[in-house]
Amino acid sequence: MKEEIRVPKAEFRSYYGRPILKAPVWKHDIPAYLFTGGLAAGSALLAAGADLTGRPKTRRAARLAALGAVGASTYFLINDLGRPERFHHMLRVAKPTSPMSVGTWILSAFGGAAGLAAASEARPRGFVGGAGRAAGLGAAALAPGLATYTAVLIADTAAPSWHAARSDLPFAFAGSALASGAAVGLIGAPAHEGGPARALAVAGVALEIAATHRLETGLGLVSEPYRTGRAGRLLRAARALNLAGAAGALLGRRSRALSALSGAALLAGSLATRFGIFEAGVASTKDPKYVVEPQRG
Repeated sequence: MKEEIRVPKAEFRSYYGRPILKAPVWKHDIPAYLFTGGLAAGSALLAAGADLTGRPKTRRAARLAALGAVGASTYFLINDLGRPERFHHMLRVAKPTSPMSVGTWILSAFGGAAGLAAASEARPRGFVGGAGRAAGLGAAALAPGLATYTAVLIADTAAPSWHAARSDLPFAFAGSALASGAAVGLIGAPAHEGGPARALAVAGVALEIAATHRLETGLGLVSEPYRTGRAGRLLRAARALNLAGAAGALLGRRSRALSALSGAALLAGSLATRFGIFEAGVASTKDPKYVVEPQRG
């Protein structure tokens, strides 16, 4: 009887135990930047809708939130670059093939429009008011690009769990942006103006949960970092917070307090989503199996 010969199970290792890929050098300024960019975009969309439907308090809150969030985004981006002049240098050229170049121009144009729209709240009538409406609509037109270009940016890296999710990340980021924008209306506007914010909350949460479920289950082996470790804990927390926020938005039609709590849950959920996705991408660069095994198929 011949002895059965078995090939030992392969171990995913790299030379000297070092990772095959270098982990992203980005610090936590970047996931914070992802969050504030989405918040600015969602707020601009809500502000434009509120302006067109005669909801002045919602419009004001959303315009101010959009300006504050885009200002924070600029800070986080410049802080990550290390030297402020690097941001200015990126505006000297426009490269349509570079997500960072396109994103810098979108961020700059959006910031100008959001600033004018917010400034018009000081004098909402007359020429300034008309210019404010035009600027607000311009910011809303740029909002989808602002909300999703960062998804293209991180997917354009070698991180396996980001790159494999290049078709799904824009939807996750768009849903997160809508939910966070809705949160501004739920927190900053009276309950009787909250219809659009509640609808936006439900739509954003539905889109985000569907997209993150796809990240966690639809990418084969590289879905694992989205389910495990710190990223998994963050994304599970995000799902719970988003569902609670959406439910509270629907149930709190006549309660300012419940609406505000729902908005806070949505903001926390959006923040957890961005940090969870960031952590998953970083984790996927540290284990060689996420690099080697997908290439064997």
